[in-house]
Amino acid sequence: MGIVVENPGIQTTVQDEGRFGYQQFGVCPAGPMDTRSFYLANILVGNRRGEGVLEMTYAGPSLRFEKDNIIAVTGGDFAPAVNGERIPMYQAVLVHAGDLLSFGMGTINGCRAYLAFAGGLDVPIVMGSKSTLMRNHLGGVEGRKLERGDRIGFISAKTQLLFMERRQIPQETFPQKEITLRVITGPQDTEFTEEEIRKFFWYSAEITQEFDRMGCRLKREEPIKHRGDGNIISDGIAFGSIQVPTNGQPIIMLADRQSTGGYTKIGTVISVDLPKLVQSVPGCRVRFIRVGIHLAQNLYLRQLHEFKNLENILVSCPDHN
Repeated sequence: MGIVVENPGIQTTVQDEGRFGYQQFGVCPAGPMDTRSFYLANILVGNRRGEGVLEMTYAGPSLRFEKDNIIAVTGGDFAPAVNGERIPMYQAVLVHAGDLLSFGMGTINGCRAYLAFAGGLDVPIVMGSKSTLMRNHLGGVEGRKLERGDRIGFISAKTQLLFMERRQIPQETFPQKEITLRVITGPQDTEFTEEEIRKFFWYSAEITQEFDRMGCRLKREEPIKHRGDGNIISDGIAFGSIQVPTNGQPIIMLADRQSTGGYTKIGTVISVDLPKLVQSVPGCRVRFIRVGIHLAQNLYLRQLHEFKNLENILVSCPDHN
């Protein structure tokens, strides 16, 4: 027993850390859009960081609990409530059997939220992952977003965690009007003149309505010009790759991206900055800053160290802090 979906929300899917090792066969990793919020939710409920959670987009679901369990909600603020009473975000909360956990709309502070359950979700592992890849109908609940009446069990529900009262951290905020993303140029930056690369970093772009788990299409007042026609022999695409098709309007590739692509890539958004993008909404302005790979790696390692420290704090004796 676990949860019953009474209202599925707009797009609620099961996502774990991702499905790795199959991109060469045309299957992308999927996984969470906002990896930081995803990891924090699992850490707060005592799970391993990569355990499956529910990712909600723009509007969350209503879930009836069939068994007591501890949850944590991170990411965008969707006004989570149990039986109509607001519950805190970024904090471990015990929900009882029979309770209704409901969510409202996002977009005021983030547009994607993450719901972790202590002990994890009992979802089949497909190609090494629980993640839902809707395009390929893989993982999650029958390879699709949740629907009314779906039931998902708990693997090992918990009603108490070590130092339960300390399992809370400050709620994060996400800018909605303008964001700045750090970018490593390449691998096809030589397909653009230095002047066009300068313009790419000098002028901002706007997030369009074409923004989903596959990618985020941007609109620039002045399209980026290629040296040639903008086409290349297809090669691999990373989470955060910035494709520039022949029309000169960039597309940032995201969790459900295609595994390969034939458009030039001017750069890649560094991983620690991707949560700012995926928590933004259409109309938000985007600016880019050029950085080197060593900074990107150091920031990534610093974040991993932050996660490890948080895990240690949550399980260590208060007298030793």
